[in-house]
Amino acid sequence: MIDDVLKPIHGGTDSGPPPRYDFSTNANGLGPDPYALKAIQQTDPSHYPDPLYTQIHAELAQFHGVAPEQVAVGAGTSELIHRLTRLRFLRGPMLILPPTFSEYARAAQPAELPLLKADSPEQFLRLLPQSTLAILCVPNNPTGEVYSFLHEAAEIAQRRQVVLALDLAYHPLTQNPPSLPPTAWRLFSPNKAHGLTGVRAGYLVAPIDLNYFRHTAASWVLGVHGEAFLREVLQSRSQEWLSWSRAELWRLRAELAQGLRALGLEVQESAANFLLVRVGRATELALKLREQGLRVRDCTSFGLPEWLRLSAQRPEAQAALLEAMASCLTQKH
Repeated sequence: MIDDVLKPIHGGTDSGPPPRYDFSTNANGLGPDPYALKAIQQTDPSHYPDPLYTQIHAELAQFHGVAPEQVAVGAGTSELIHRLTRLRFLRGPMLILPPTFSEYARAAQPAELPLLKADSPEQFLRLLPQSTLAILCVPNNPTGEVYSFLHEAAEIAQRRQVVLALDLAYHPLTQNPPSLPPTAWRLFSPNKAHGLTGVRAGYLVAPIDLNYFRHTAASWVLGVHGEAFLREVLQSRSQEWLSWSRAELWRLRAELAQGLRALGLEVQESAANFLLVRVGRATELALKLREQGLRVRDCTSFGLPEWLRLSAQRPEAQAALLEAMASCLTQKH
């Protein structure tokens, strides 16, 4: 039972040598953000951060137009999600809408929360009153779907005293992102959009006082490098870099989709920087591509064994992937 609970089910990166090109990550393929990287490199790690994170909480609150006590930093979204599942007033069922980020279900296991899995948006709304915590990824990972029912879900959640948490990992990389209901709890992991996923830094913004939630974390849950990163990505220079890069990523995503369709493959584009492509036996093709130094995201762990998730990358990387895929598909036939 313990082995089942602790088994890693993320399914993304592997333990092999660094790939030539990595399409498995949805991080900004044009990163790292040079301003955030410089801020991290210039940070002195010889001292502890403020254990209460007073200043960074205040800066994040000002950026989002909320009170400082409505913000809580953490070691990335995954850590914050696991912390949410341990809150004493959220001990009932947790609701998700698969296929989606596997960390939600993984967090429910050690917390021993009953897990409700909706098979459609309509069922999600019907099951919502039966839960105490519901999580949606906006846009969803891996499908890229942008839900049109967020405000309806938020209204139901507020009436039934359910916490609706929105994982906004790819929201900053999304074309025409949806408006977010102010009553939802919002999880931010800017390391994806700024191309610095090795920096484990994220934060939660909620419509309530989060002082209790803050104290459920281990001491110094965020290091000084994470503090420096979060502070820099709020600055206009970093935000301008992000604005430039996401427009370029959307163009590259469209080019990748065109190239895959030219190979006769079915493609499902997202509104963000990634897409799904149907290839048949995804695990088999992913292993063949890995042998050629190309890492892709096999979606079998999402319950989609015929699909790969690919992120937009620089032109030379996309050309190498399309060439390798054409060769693999020719061999298969």
